[in-house]
Amino acid sequence: MPIADWKNARQSWPLPTRPRPVCLIGAGGIVRQAHLPAYRRAGFPVEGICDLQRERAGALARDFGIPRVAADAAALVADAPPDAVFDLALPAGAHLGALELLPDGAAVLLQKPMGEDLDGARAIRDLCRAKGLTAAVNHQLRFAPYCLFARELIEAGAIGELQTLEARVTVATPWHLWDFLHGAPRLELQYHSIHYVDLIRSFLGEPRRVSCMTRKHAGAPELASVRTRAMFDYGDFLSVGFEANHCHTFGPRHQESYLLWEGTRGAIKATMGVNLNYPVGEPDSLEFCLLPSGGGQPEWRPVELAGSWFPDAFAGTMANLQRFAAGEDDALWTRVDDAYRTMAVVEACYRASAEGGTAIPE
Repeated sequence: MPIADWKNARQSWPLPTRPRPVCLIGAGGIVRQAHLPAYRRAGFPVEGICDLQRERAGALARDFGIPRVAADAAALVADAPPDAVFDLALPAGAHLGALELLPDGAAVLLQKPMGEDLDGARAIRDLCRAKGLTAAVNHQLRFAPYCLFARELIEAGAIGELQTLEARVTVATPWHLWDFLHGAPRLELQYHSIHYVDLIRSFLGEPRRVSCMTRKHAGAPELASVRTRAMFDYGDFLSVGFEANHCHTFGPRHQESYLLWEGTRGAIKATMGVNLNYPVGEPDSLEFCLLPSGGGQPEWRPVELAGSWFPDAFAGTMANLQRFAAGEDDALWTRVDDAYRTMAVVEACYRASAEGGTAIPE
């Protein structure tokens, strides 16, 4: 890739020629912070919304100009336009019930994770197949501007043969913002680091095996595990994995949130600002480095980002779904069958953590 082309590397997904109306089932914080701002920027019309807390749906309708607040999901589906795309922004355990309400053949985007465990993911996959749904899971990190940029450089061979792909998150996450996670048997890996599992798979395919430890914290004993370390086996020349510690409550100085790709001829590093000072967040950033062909000191180059993970990547998953449904995209990038494989890797991580590793020989 010539140096003059780097500034033109893709950072966003193309929009559908004719955006379809969106019907939202669920009106939680992620809808206010990401779904609706992204759809507004991208020009996706939101036709209706519902939530178990109707006043919450009503507040979003007022703030974002949504014309209809339905009494419940069944009413929303019954009155939806025939070409509606359903956006299920729900806890994992509520997906199946909502999917059963949708008309056969509908287009639907499900919030991650795809079920509460692998059995739940399998049931969702099978129901989507039985109803003929055009269904995708909202693994939107793939569509973050810095991930699209990194993918284009790597596929063009700019950094050589990939050697390292890692994510590192050391932050203080306010878990109290998500009531439904209190008492949940699975937390950090299932609801947060699944982003990194899915992103790794999107770059490298299926790992041979995994090593993982996911653990609780004495500062929040009522929560399931909130810290995870995992490594994935992709052969002798690839170091791949992630570390996430959500309990670094010692101020921002040493907090971290980044993705790193290292190749034989260069490297790319992105700061995921949304994890820092959540939910306010910090700016995303991106830089890359190429080894000089004639030797000398490598130089890191900053890249101006055209958007951020939150909220802009949420437009990417919806755009891909709508374009695929219209025949404008050849592939549905986060289709439920692919998301099921991400859930299988997550399940393997939990099993590896439960098995506890190899004992030291006497």
